[in-house]
Amino acid sequence: MSGAHAEVSADQLQFFEKNIRPVLVEHCYKCHSAASDKIKGGLTLDTKQGLQLGGESGHAGVTPGSVGESSIYEAMTWQRDDMQMPPKNKLPEEVISNFKKWIEMGAPDPREQTVANATGGRREINMKEGRQHWSFQKPKLSVVPELKDASWARSTIDQWVQAGYEKAGLKPAPDAERRTLIRRIAFDLTGLPPSPEEVEAYLKDTSPQATEQVIQQYLDSPRFGERWGRYWLDVARYGESSGKEVNVLYPHAWRYRDYVIDAFNRDKPYDQFVKEQIAGDLMRHESQRDQAEKIVATGFLAIGSKGHNNRDRRQFTMDMVDEQIDAISQSMLGLTLACARCHDHKFDPVTQRDYYALAGIFLSSETLYGTNRQLQNNNPSSLIELEPGAGQISGLASISASEYAELKQRYETANASAEEAERAVLAQRRERRENNNAADLLRIRAARDRSEALKADLDQFYDDGSVRSLAMGVLDRDLPVNSPLLVRGDLKQPGDVVPRGLVEVLCAEDEPRNISQGSGRLDLAWFIASSDNPLTARVMVNRIWSKLMGAGIVTTPDNFGFMGQKPSHPELLDYLAISFVKKGWSVKSMIREIMLSRSYQMASTYDVANYAVDPDNKWHWRMNQRRLDAEALRDSMLAVAGTLNLYPVDGSPVARAGEGREGLVTLFRDISTPSYNYRSIYLPILRDQIPEFLTVFDFPDASLVNGERDTTNVPSQSLFLMNNPQVLSAADAFAERLGKYPGTALDRLHYAYQLAFSRVPSAEEWTAIKSFWSRFVPEATEGKGSQQAKDRAQKVALSAFCQSLLASAEFRYLN
Repeated sequence: MSGAHAEVSADQLQFFEKNIRPVLVEHCYKCHSAASDKIKGGLTLDTKQGLQLGGESGHAGVTPGSVGESSIYEAMTWQRDDMQMPPKNKLPEEVISNFKKWIEMGAPDPREQTVANATGGRREINMKEGRQHWSFQKPKLSVVPELKDASWARSTIDQWVQAGYEKAGLKPAPDAERRTLIRRIAFDLTGLPPSPEEVEAYLKDTSPQATEQVIQQYLDSPRFGERWGRYWLDVARYGESSGKEVNVLYPHAWRYRDYVIDAFNRDKPYDQFVKEQIAGDLMRHESQRDQAEKIVATGFLAIGSKGHNNRDRRQFTMDMVDEQIDAISQSMLGLTLACARCHDHKFDPVTQRDYYALAGIFLSSETLYGTNRQLQNNNPSSLIELEPGAGQISGLASISASEYAELKQRYETANASAEEAERAVLAQRRERRENNNAADLLRIRAARDRSEALKADLDQFYDDGSVRSLAMGVLDRDLPVNSPLLVRGDLKQPGDVVPRGLVEVLCAEDEPRNISQGSGRLDLAWFIASSDNPLTARVMVNRIWSKLMGAGIVTTPDNFGFMGQKPSHPELLDYLAISFVKKGWSVKSMIREIMLSRSYQMASTYDVANYAVDPDNKWHWRMNQRRLDAEALRDSMLAVAGTLNLYPVDGSPVARAGEGREGLVTLFRDISTPSYNYRSIYLPILRDQIPEFLTVFDFPDASLVNGERDTTNVPSQSLFLMNNPQVLSAADAFAERLGKYPGTALDRLHYAYQLAFSRVPSAEEWTAIKSFWSRFVPEATEGKGSQQAKDRAQKVALSAFCQSLLASAEFRYLN
């Protein structure tokens, strides 16, 4: 990345292209660009320089990082009567919120500082030239160059890694110590620490197959799907509510979560996994259960964030389609195709016609997410009913036939009351000969909301009280449609109709791209999951490599386009992609191959000379040290405390709270208590209301595709580990578990290290431990005081000791 783009990260670039540039083009350029007949107020907004300088008022248009000093924000919020932009209609709150977020992140702007005319001249995309970009070329095997030390590499992976660090003049770190290695393997595959018994068994096994057997043991564990499923849920922007201005609940999103966990546990071939999420409802099925599973998989397209309060149904639909294109393109192709909604892609060889060819596919599909009409929810939807014999769990308990009858009666009464309220208001309006006032409308809306909420409850059950199996997902519409190309993405400016089709740059020059039958989702699924697609396998193996090694070969895992980073080891990336496809798209096989390499089994030892040459460890001369993510940290605390409930949650607390109910306060109180001790993947993920334990430790924005999480080390995390009731409860439970361990008090402290760190204390640490115990529990060592006082002192000291282990850097980090 160079030039004007050097300071703009891939995420920031995407945010600007999707949320800022289109608004400037549509609402501002007519009066404030070099192409304007007369530049009003001397303000130009078509260049980065003009935007920051401001106009004749002398105030900066945008001051990076400061909303209060940015006149453009002041104008769009209509804070002053003499400066309201746009002058006729205030921008939607969501747009204003995006500008606020953009300014606060530093107003990243990829546009050149001194562009003469940001709107003049259409950028011509040369497809032939665009296809020459490395990521649009099919992977190919290369010959490994001659290595200086032929004894180091154990595999092809190692050969390419060694070729890289030798070329840079670096020396590899030694092999990891075996206790470190098994802890690394256990966390990488299950998200949980190994038990002391597992560690000891591994240390005693001196056979050449010991490490491979341990890897296979954890790959076969049900915990594997919970760990690696969470990685995909980040990419799939999984959430159980809509987010945005009105956070509408999605009580049935959990089915998609469980589908993903099961897919990783069963090692579903990745190409099949991709196809099912795009077009599972259209694929052949072997049984009702298989059909239900494939339908649930299409929940991928339904779970995205949505602006349910949008009164324009067409705009809501186009926004939803845009979100679906964005999710598919980034997660599966590593491309930002949604940037072509308003104009040809500014950097990649993707045209607006490509975008609307894809838009037609999703406009020809019906997205069913299951929300009833409520105040500010102007876009309700039904759900897909699965066959009763499909074997899908319900997530809710059945009710009796009499309870169903009672619920039905309550709904009919509420519905009658709502209709009566509407009739009364209409009669008053006729009598007064005036329009309804706000109070009248609110009275009708409240009555209708109560009726709709009861109907949502009623729709969960059959007449006999048994639970209906309902799922979010996508089905084909009866009649497919093509989308017009919208000038500047504006529904009011339709252009030529674009046939449904595929992305041109990913097709051969003479390959047909248009789709004539059906929605085209099935064609798109096969197109993306094809072994001939140059991106799909590369993107996935890069994700796997990143999770195991601490950094991707391509460090922008969601962007393999021109603005993404180039691969550090392109030949290795191609080798992994080809190997992935040859081995049946098996995620477990790819993980096993990487883990058995010497590159994965290196120590994270620091080396001054190597660091001076390669501080970012680009050439992988050592293993990256990694902080545990939020879920692994919480789960590990519960695991060492002996309180982790490994039984999967049936459904989700969100499903039991119910769409439209006032149960969210109770829900969050319940999941914040020590008794909610399920794995973190089963915590409810409500957009903008993520559980505190997750947000403190960098849980990502659930509305966006997230191939890589940020990792911070801030004071709030330390304070959380010191004071949070869940952490204190875990420390107390940890102490109680140690209290039951046979032996002396010091034996228990020794065992605590094995549980928390998968190792025994060093001689220096052991001295400090004994010193701590003698200072804080003198009664226990000197035989003085009552037994009750001794027990109390030991309990308090042991709990404090346990909390210190849970809060330590070693517990939070993986070497």
